[in-house]
Amino acid sequence: MKKNSRRSFLKKSTLAGLSVGLSKSVFAIKKNLKMDNLVVGHGNFKYVIDKNWGIQNFKKFPIDHCHEMVIDKKNRILMTTTHPKNNILIFDRSGKIEDSWSINYNGAHGLSILNEGDDEFLFITDPENHKVCKTTINGKKIFELNYPKEIKDYNSEKDFKPTETCIAPNGDIYVADGYGKDFIIRYDSNGNYIGHFGGKGDKNENFDCCHGITIDTRDKKNISLLITSRSKNEFKRFTLDGIYKETISLPGCWICRPVIKDGNLFFAVIVTKSWDKYDGMLAVLDRNNKVVSLPGGNKPEYSNNLLTPPISDKKSFLNPHDVCVDEDENIYVPQWNSKKTYPLKLTRV
Repeated sequence: MKKNSRRSFLKKSTLAGLSVGLSKSVFAIKKNLKMDNLVVGHGNFKYVIDKNWGIQNFKKFPIDHCHEMVIDKKNRILMTTTHPKNNILIFDRSGKIEDSWSINYNGAHGLSILNEGDDEFLFITDPENHKVCKTTINGKKIFELNYPKEIKDYNSEKDFKPTETCIAPNGDIYVADGYGKDFIIRYDSNGNYIGHFGGKGDKNENFDCCHGITIDTRDKKNISLLITSRSKNEFKRFTLDGIYKETISLPGCWICRPVIKDGNLFFAVIVTKSWDKYDGMLAVLDRNNKVVSLPGGNKPEYSNNLLTPPISDKKSFLNPHDVCVDEDENIYVPQWNSKKTYPLKLTRV
C-alpha cells in the first residue's frame, strides 16, 4: 500500500473510531482535553492526542525528565530519560515498554541513531556529566567524548555541556554544546577532533543555546546543517564545513531540535513565553520553512513574512521537548519537567 493511500486509510479509521465510540475516546484518547478539542493542528497536519499512550508501571520503569526519541530498524521507539535506572526506554508501537537500560547518565539528553551496515548505534549526550557516548542499540559503550581540550575556550569538563549530536553521510560526528560554550564541534567517525565553529554571540556565525542540530538532506546538491539558536528563537543553516548560510527566524518559539520527515520540518516548542506556565506546542514547517501547523497552539499567522508569535492552548502539552515522526506521520512526544509524565502520541488524521 502506498504511503498516501495508507495514511488516507488510517485517517478514515481514526475518524470512524472517534465517531463510533466518542464517549469512550474522550477519556482513553484525549484525557484532560475537552470534547471540542479532540483534534489539534491546522491545515493538512491535524492530529488526535493520546495522552495515555506511553503510561507504564512507574515502580518498574521510573522516569524523571524525558528528552528525545528515535525509531530503530525494528520499528521500536527509543527515548532518553534522566532517571539513572532508565537512561533508555524502548517502546513498541502500542506504547508498551519492551526493554530498558542505563549507562549511568543522570542527565541523559540528546539521542541520535546511526545505521552502520546491519548494525545500529546510538549517540547520547549528557550535559550534566559533560559527556557524549556512542553505544550499541543494546547499551554497550563503544566510546565516550569528553570535553574538547583542543579548543582553548574550554578550561575543564565543566565548560562542556553537550545537548545534541548529528551524523553526516561520511560518518563525521557533530556535537552541539548547547548548554556550554555554544560551539559545534566536529569529530570523525572514531571520535577524533576535526574542528569547530560557532560560539556564543550575536553575529551570524554565533549561537545563543545551540540546543539542537540535524543534517538537512532535502537539497541533495547542498546538504547542510540546521542548528537551533534557541534563546534567539531561530534556526541557522551552515555548510558541513561550518560556513554560515542563512537564519530562519521563528519569533516566540523556543525550539528544541529540528526533525525532518518527508520534506517537512518538525520540532517541539518547549515554551513560548514562560518556563513555568506549560505554554509549549509543536510546529510543522513546509519545504519553504513556513509554519503550516501549530498543534497545541493557534493557527499560524504571518505579518510581513514573519511569524506572529504563537499562542499555546496551555492544555495539550507539558513542556514538549522533542518530536519523533513515524512512517505514517504520527508524532511521539517526550516532555521535560512535566511532573514525570510518560511520552504521548499524536495520530495524524
